Amino acid sequence: MTYQPATISDDFSNLPELPGWVTSGRAETLETVAFRSGAALTVLDQLISDESYGVPLKLLANRLALSAATATSKLEGRMAREADIRDAYHLTPSGEARGPDGDLLAFWRAAVRLRIGGTGEIADLVGADVAGEVVVWLDAGLEWTRTHGPVAASVAILRAVLAADDQAERIACLLSDVVLARALNWKAVLPVSAQRLTKAALRELTAEGQGAELAMQMRILESIEEAIRLARDLSYRAEALCTVAPKLRAKGSGAAVALFLSEDAVAPSTMLSPMIQGTSLPMTDRAARRFCDRLVELGVARELTGRPTFRLYGIAP
Repeated sequence: MTYQPATISDDFSNLPELPGWVTSGRAETLETVAFRSGAALTVLDQLISDESYGVPLKLLANRLALSAATATSKLEGRMAREADIRDAYHLTPSGEARGPDGDLLAFWRAAVRLRIGGTGEIADLVGADVAGEVVVWLDAGLEWTRTHGPVAASVAILRAVLAADDQAERIACLLSDVVLARALNWKAVLPVSAQRLTKAALRELTAEGQGAELAMQMRILESIEEAIRLARDLSYRAEALCTVAPKLRAKGSGAAVALFLSEDAVAPSTMLSPMIQGTSLPMTDRAARRFCDRLVELGVARELTGRPTFRLYGIAP
């Protein structure tokens, strides 16, 4: 049986969106950026907090984790491509070393699973060298949030961490994201701080160069705006996948669909076969590959690598 590919609507009218004045390009001050950031964070908060909007939060978080890993790879001087980082994490056999690229993505994927209310898990993730400072930095971030707002607090955390260790980019970005999550009372960390940062911009920030604070807040605002666009897009792509789900006849297709709604990349041979990840439901390797190819045929997923073997599939753009 042949199915028509699903049509992914471009009608975003039922989802919260950024007002035009938030994204307008005009001369900025710290006050206007704070105002615009507040509006942008409100929209993002609505999208991820109200389940009726259908944003797949786990998928959004994992997609942002991959982007954060790519960004921090550049900050740390390795310049790994997104595809290479994704491969290193998803295609390394269980029990084998992932290498620095895969470990970096593992760091950010662990970050989005943190319980943000406490500091123990956060300290464990950042490592013993700076664990003792985490409470101090986060407490300072909370106070800065009260007096200056979430984005200014995120920038203050970036500066404080990098002033202590100018090689701690991923830790600085993580704690910046934790400050945002705590300020908005989110259930999960969303890695947005790293997305548009550069080594030069961070150097300017720690040197307290003229305009560095404003420039950094603008970069984080732009990252928040991009997260909003991604959340809205994923909402519609998730809706399209759920719409065609009843057409899928493979055993365990419901669990497999759920996996696509939480993972930025799915490897058929390891994540669907011989057992669907996170379940006790079996699926043969052949059935897994056929299932993924059917999703592509239906227009609700795409193959991410362009390779004939060791393929990965996902619904993320």
